[in-house]
Amino acid sequence: MGPRVTIARNRLDAALEVAQSELLGRCNSAGQWEGELSSSALSTATAVTAIALADRNSTSTQIAHGLRWLAENVNADGGWGDTTVSKSNLSTTTLCWAAFGAVPGADEKFNGVIAKAQQWLWKAVGSRNVHTLARAVVARYGKDRTFSSPILTMCALSGRLGRGASAWDHVIQLPFELAAFPPRLYSLLRLPVVSYALPALIAVGQAKHHHAPTGNAIIDAIRDWLRPRTLEILRAIQPSSGGFLEATPLTSFVVMSLASSGQAGHPVTRKGLGFLRASQRSDGSWPIDTNLATWVTTLATNALLAPADGIPHPQLTVAGLDAVRDWLVQQQHTRIHPYTNAAPGGWAWTDLPGGVPDGDDTSGAVLALSRVNPNERANGAAISGLRWLIDLQNADGGLPTFCRGWGALPFDRSSADITAHGIEAWLAWLDHVPSELESALHNAIRSAVQFLFKRQTAEGAWTPLWFGNEHAPDEQNLTYGTARVVTALANLAASRPHVGWFEPYFQRALNHMLPAGVAWLIKAQQRDGAWSGGVIGPVSVEETSLALTALATALAHIETPAATAGAISRGADWLIDKVERGEWKKPSPIGFYFARLWYYETVYPLIFTMSALRAIGAIS
Repeated sequence: MGPRVTIARNRLDAALEVAQSELLGRCNSAGQWEGELSSSALSTATAVTAIALADRNSTSTQIAHGLRWLAENVNADGGWGDTTVSKSNLSTTTLCWAAFGAVPGADEKFNGVIAKAQQWLWKAVGSRNVHTLARAVVARYGKDRTFSSPILTMCALSGRLGRGASAWDHVIQLPFELAAFPPRLYSLLRLPVVSYALPALIAVGQAKHHHAPTGNAIIDAIRDWLRPRTLEILRAIQPSSGGFLEATPLTSFVVMSLASSGQAGHPVTRKGLGFLRASQRSDGSWPIDTNLATWVTTLATNALLAPADGIPHPQLTVAGLDAVRDWLVQQQHTRIHPYTNAAPGGWAWTDLPGGVPDGDDTSGAVLALSRVNPNERANGAAISGLRWLIDLQNADGGLPTFCRGWGALPFDRSSADITAHGIEAWLAWLDHVPSELESALHNAIRSAVQFLFKRQTAEGAWTPLWFGNEHAPDEQNLTYGTARVVTALANLAASRPHVGWFEPYFQRALNHMLPAGVAWLIKAQQRDGAWSGGVIGPVSVEETSLALTALATALAHIETPAATAGAISRGADWLIDKVERGEWKKPSPIGFYFARLWYYETVYPLIFTMSALRAIGAIS
């Protein structure tokens, strides 16, 4: 352990008290944190278009309200970002521009907004030609058609790509007919969308087929024949809420595609339309997703109850801890999921029916269950979750998001941040599982460390999957990824007596990976003591807190560079100053959602600040 951090204890304790009080105050009587996701221009644009195409007359007020919100929240440069504090980007601006085109009379009513949006788009793609715009959208997403095809479908439906069949020339046909094959064959078929986007594959693919069939009699006949079958599959995987994955954009693309292809009265369309109607906010906007209740509940629980020598646990009553525990256990998926065919035992990001089990949320839940008051039911749920994570682990040793072995597209391949989270969950239960599972956990941790070794950059950083920074190169948030891995490896170091039997891998983590990661975080710190998503760019409470948690955890368990304590002291001073000034609760759009969509979550800065202050308190 290196030198102790120097920070005024009275300031730290006061800030910790403020953070605890604020975070605990967000927990409801059911034992959960629901949080609040940012309003989204992209979600609002897609929802407005879907409603306009599926049921314009009976929902004209919602359409008008949504368009007004878009017009009032356009950026000064004429474009739109994914949140109200995000910079303009091609995808969102294209979809907002298309939304006004989908509503009769909107172009004229908002002609100034439309003119500036077009100027932004033409400048962004270097041409006033819509075909150039279409190619730019396709290029943005590469081989993943999950989002490029739906974006261009919406542009075609709104008339932005021209009229008639020619408008569909740049909409790549998604092979919806392949959805009729058994799910176990999807990876072998190499579908051009990731697993979560099966609804878009079916609905958008059918829209393209309806409006612009190939002209090949055999192919068109096969698609006509399989259309009813794939619609039944779509109906079978639609959750009771009507919202696929509880996601407004995905549900909107399904609704508009089916409605435009003669299926406005189909049960899937009507149910999806009901979800969209019900999820509009009072200001006229839609969020990117309904909520991340399970995810933020696990994050909040783990931040409040993380082990920290000398720092008392917050004043959670026994009843409060039991409520959190019981709520988390209730959220575990105990049946094969109809959407992804995931085995029982995992957790999703939300408590709502549109969620599907995934690696990050399962790790968070398993870790949280190790820190609340145990009982037999919770222990059984945790053991089931541990086995679920082991079964999810890919051959390369890393953890993917949803399903093992789906393919090489984003969200279905191994990632450093999810793998690090999995290591922490496995470590937390090593002393509390049967011997055969303990051996399996050792093997899983060893493979995960190998994966992280291969994924570390030459500079010592790791790239995450689910968080980014729009100001960083390639929008990659190396601070988030590196902080998550450093924290996990530092906790691995603290568990050395339990995992020392695979000494070579342990030494690799201690002697190479962990010091390099710590050094990268120190190098990335800015002059004011805070962190951004990389070595340059605007700083945030979330990224600063994550870096501080990692450095403090490392300092507590290993020998670190002499500069570590000073970096923590400067960062802690910056963070505590934000708390003292009341500026620490402002969220930043560092979250990545499906298909590179930005979001912020109002409880992220509260959670990450709490975690950082507890970790700092343990070493100061």
